[in-house]
Parts: sequence; structure tokens; C-alpha cells
Amino acid sequence: MKIEIWSDVVCPWCYVGKRRLETALAGFEHADDVEVVYRSFELDPSAPEHGHELSTGVIARKYGRSEAEMRQMQQQLIDLAAEEGLAFRLFETVHTNTVDAHRLLHLALATGGPARQRELKEALLSAYFEQARNVGDHDVLTEIAVAAGLDEARVRGVLTSQAYADDVAADIAQARAYGASGVPFFVVDQKYGVSGAQSAEVFAQVLQQAWADAHPVLQAVGGDAEACGPDGCAI
Repeated sequence: MKIEIWSDVVCPWCYVGKRRLETALAGFEHADDVEVVYRSFELDPSAPEHGHELSTGVIARKYGRSEAEMRQMQQQLIDLAAEEGLAFRLFETVHTNTVDAHRLLHLALATGGPARQRELKEALLSAYFEQARNVGDHDVLTEIAVAAGLDEARVRGVLTSQAYADDVAADIAQARAYGASGVPFFVVDQKYGVSGAQSAEVFAQVLQQAWADAHPVLQAVGGDAEACGPDGCAI
């Protein structure tokens, strides 16, 4: 089974949704046979590179709210994230462009496979939301990527070029083709689409349904009747 997840590294619901999916997978008997791959999505492609302005004010202006109102909403999300074991520092995060982070996630997938990509994804999300680090800064990105097991020379080579930019664009185009206008967006076996940070219970139901579809069980009909067995026939 393959799960593709469209998300952004500055999307709080993407981190919450990630944890809820992981909770569902922890109780899924076929979890070892599930491949999880992350796809790129930019919440704000116009965000400045190496931005420094705090996100709270930016989001408040975008949605026509006061900073006090936005902080109240952020606190509610902080409390909700805590229930998933996440310690969000939303009042300290900066508004920054994420395309470089996405390009590194493609590098991780290309050079280390889905497992290495997942490790980097977790590190980037934690750096932004739990450590309030600037994931648009190349030095920060390099440190995080190298700690996640990527080769430093390859990382710096990507960051000083446009490597994997086409892959990021292709992911975003595919999300639009699926009809996804926001993230997180989960696609299971290219058959089931799950929008938003659904509960672990919903994810568990989707996993079971997708597995059943991919591994149908033969339905026996009719009662017992005469037949020859593995040792031959008795007559």
C-alpha cells in the first residue's frame, strides 16, 4: 500500500495530521507493508525567501483579524497539538518561503528513499513548529538535512541551484489535478483521497478499506460438498 501526502513544512495541520496518521499506522497490522511518500505543496509561494516577520501578524492581516484574535486562535491550535504530543511555538514562527525545503525533501527521496525523506520531513516540521527555527534559511536547512543523514555537499549543491524545482512544481500540479486546494491531503493507492487532519479513527478506516481492496478475500459460496483432498480421493 502506498500513501502519498501533500503538505507544507509550515502548515500546522500537516504536522497534526502526520501524527494522527502515525497513530493509525501504529495499530494497523499491515503497517510494515505501507510506504509513505511526501509530496510538495506551497501554502504561500509569494512568501519572502529568508523571511523574518513573525507569522502571527502576517496571517492576521491576510484574514482580516487583529493580532489578538489570531493569537487566541493559535492558542487553541497549540492546545490541540499538545494532545498529539506536539509542543507548538506558533507565536514565534516566521513567515518564510518553503520551496528550498521542498527541494531538499525531493533530494532525500531520490538519495535515501521514503524512509530518509520521512526523517527529514519530521525534522523540518519539528524545527519550525517546536523550535521556531527559520526553515527558509539555507544554513538552518543544511544543518537539519545533514543531521537527518543527507550528504552536506549534495545539500549545498541543491540549495545553490534550482535542482528539483521541477519536481516541486509537478507535485503541486498533481495536487491541483486531484482537486486538492489545501493541505494536508492524503492519497492512498491513488484511489482514496483524504482531505485535512482527520482523526486517527478515520485514517484507520481508510487503511483497512484500502488494504481490503488491494487484497480481496475469496468469498466461499455453497455448503460442503464431495471433493478430493490433498492426499487424493478416498474412492
